[in-house]
Amino acid sequence: MILTPLAAGCSDGTSREVVVYTALDEDFSLPIFAEFTRETGIEVLAKYDSESTKSVGLTQAILAEREHPRCDVFWNNELVNMLRLQQADLLQEYDSPVGGSYPAAYRDADGAWYGFAARARVLIVNTDLLAEGERPDSILDLADDAWAGRCAIAKPLAGTTATHAACLFAAWGAERAEEYFRGVKANAAVLAGNKHVALAVASGRYAFGLTDTDDAIIEVERGAPVAIVYPDQGEGQLGTLFIPNTLGIIRGAPHAREAEILVDYLLSPAVEGRLAAGPSAQIPLNPAVAEPPRVESPRTVRPMEVDFAAGADVWGRAARFLRDEFATAD
Repeated sequence: MILTPLAAGCSDGTSREVVVYTALDEDFSLPIFAEFTRETGIEVLAKYDSESTKSVGLTQAILAEREHPRCDVFWNNELVNMLRLQQADLLQEYDSPVGGSYPAAYRDADGAWYGFAARARVLIVNTDLLAEGERPDSILDLADDAWAGRCAIAKPLAGTTATHAACLFAAWGAERAEEYFRGVKANAAVLAGNKHVALAVASGRYAFGLTDTDDAIIEVERGAPVAIVYPDQGEGQLGTLFIPNTLGIIRGAPHAREAEILVDYLLSPAVEGRLAAGPSAQIPLNPAVAEPPRVESPRTVRPMEVDFAAGADVWGRAARFLRDEFATAD
């Protein structure tokens, strides 16, 4: 396991530290960790996941270390795998004085986890290849053979793509979800991660793809010929899925007090505002954050009604099916 220290601790033997496993991209999280260290003197040791194993790899590490925890705080970039850890009784309840400001839908009632800084699951469309009236408007278009060979998706085995799959299994039932993903596999290019999808569409390799707002907005703001489509907004359609980042303290954390300090810091309006204003354009969930998001939010487009706990419950079956279908996909 590689842990990255982000600042030097005190040299008098009284240094404090906190170990964080984080699935949020290092480019976005590292500056926040560095500022936390400057403000508190607590050194952050960070373990990151790869793009292709986002959240799942770190979750498996925490499960494997359950008898001798090494991680203090899990900063996940989605929710379903945090719920899996809660189901395994690996999260320590913490009544954060800051976390209580968040809407109840985005935090555990007992303080086992807190959701903040959301992203939306969106279609990124190449505007050179598709005029406005030609653009897809639903995730179902990924399985429509009219788009065969012209669209892309990240492998649905990790990160927000896996969470999206779990939510679809919960919403549709296994039979319909499996039929859908077989169609996606036959129709769409399967890439390593959401960032790869955004880059491939921006380059004109594909006409559109399914990704997250943080990867899509980077391509928009750098001037690539792309637009963001918030899918399934029509009557009877699912709505757009919004997925929060989540924070949880690991039961038996070696640095429990430092973990609480870090969680309170990350949940602060200042940090959520910084994530909203930064390159990833995360969507604030704390009503105390004044900065308007640069992307649409659940207040401006119709969100998908989702039961994340149900998604976690069905993930075992969904994961087995998805591994069988997509494990060898390019």
